[in-house]
Amino acid sequence: MLDLSQLRSFVAVEQMGSFTLAAERLGLGQSTVSQHIQRLETALGRRLLARDTHKVMLTGDGEALLSHARAMLSIEGQVQSLFKSNSLRGSLRLGVSEDFVTSQLPAVLEDFVRSHPSVDLELTVALSGVLYEMQDNGEIDLVLAKRRLGDARGKLVYREPLVWLARDPERVLASGPLPLIAFPPPSVTRVIALEALGRNGVPWRIVCTCGSLSGLTAAARAGMGVLVQPRSMAPSGLKEIAAGKLPMLEDVEFVLVPRKGADQALVSALSEDILQKVRGLRSA
Repeated sequence: MLDLSQLRSFVAVEQMGSFTLAAERLGLGQSTVSQHIQRLETALGRRLLARDTHKVMLTGDGEALLSHARAMLSIEGQVQSLFKSNSLRGSLRLGVSEDFVTSQLPAVLEDFVRSHPSVDLELTVALSGVLYEMQDNGEIDLVLAKRRLGDARGKLVYREPLVWLARDPERVLASGPLPLIAFPPPSVTRVIALEALGRNGVPWRIVCTCGSLSGLTAAARAGMGVLVQPRSMAPSGLKEIAAGKLPMLEDVEFVLVPRKGADQALVSALSEDILQKVRGLRSA
């Protein structure tokens, strides 16, 4: 019989791409996670992970095991929930900003969904401004999104600088009015970027508008213009434009905003899980 602790470490390493980050997420020592993987590989007689200097990746056998490992851990969560007198039940509507989804959301949510199988979690992905509007209309119970400095709404998760990004910064900066790749209104990053350019008298033009970060990233990687993103969420293939080349951008804050009247037990449980996981990932 496979050891669930070893499978849990295996899944965490796959999610995080690192033994160090997996250990931080699980609250274990890195040596313990390494031992779990070694014992799992020994039990199966197969190599599950391939390591290089930058990242840990699954082998073919690791890929074959992954879905089964997740299924076994999901069953464990269901059994534990069945016999817990205080297990959470009900529905919760979560709204998450577009940029956060592509970078950190899978690692944040997977354990919660597995640990609380009786909770029906409905996910909405949109721009921060749109999510706040939906919440005001009673359509979302908990929002994880950006706010501007000075905005008092929500509980702070973390603060981060915005940066200018481009495939070829020198060529883009020499192309006349600054070509901007941006989310449509009411995007927080769009407003901050346009205000900074306006204060400093920098001419600009919008060359691409898209509500999907994948679409904006594709345009930026094609060399169409400049994209503004939180530094830790900078897509691969883009370079940060050196300080002084363009106006400095203010920081943004990621916050959790609960809706009044939502199920407080569910909101508190997911909020605490998100806070713990995100802050753990960032500190690691």
